Amino acid sequence: MSTPSDYCFSESHEWFNIEGDIITIGITQFAANELTDITYVEMQSAGTTLGEHESVGEVESVKTTSDVVTPFAGEIIEINDAVSDDPAILNSDPFGAGWLAKIKISEGANCESLMDQETYDSKYPV
Repeated sequence: MSTPSDYCFSESHEWFNIEGDIITIGITQFAANELTDITYVEMQSAGTTLGEHESVGEVESVKTTSDVVTPFAGEIIEINDAVSDDPAILNSDPFGAGWLAKIKISEGANCESLMDQETYDSKYPV
């Protein structure tokens, strides 16, 4: 699966799709490959207010548990329950059906402090 070119990426392997004042967040294919078999996903509930660099939830695999962190402050407006019901979606389709949460951001968002697809792929090839 190719990395979407219009997303931005964090050093901790989250991806962010910015559409107006809504951010969709997930984990990258690189993260899914490193975690191997993802067994459990727990996200904060819709309505939760987050500050910058706070945990949206966690992803657990046979290897480790990893926090999913957002660099954007805002309110969680939607959680992908399908991923909680079937965590393996993150291994098979992390950029599509494997999105984790949608956050309505408090202020305008941009990718200035994050990596673009080309930079991310050069540092973390799949």
